[in-house]
Amino acid sequence: MPVRIDETRCIGSGQCVLAAPDVFDQSDADGHGIVLIADPSSDLLPGVRDAIDRCPAQVVSLEE
Repeated sequence: MPVRIDETRCIGSGQCVLAAPDVFDQSDADGHGIVLIADPSSDLLPGVRDAIDRCPAQVVSLEE
């Protein structure tokens, strides 16, 4: 299940990193969210779903 962040719309709130630090990080260049693990294992999916819910810009997605 691929995880994506629309970096063009990301506002850099960091909520994805707080929800799933193994899957997401923030760019040193602009603070936007980046995906570390594009296809996370099932044990990481609850954090990814939490990141989707937390994102104020609604730019995190998971293709199921």
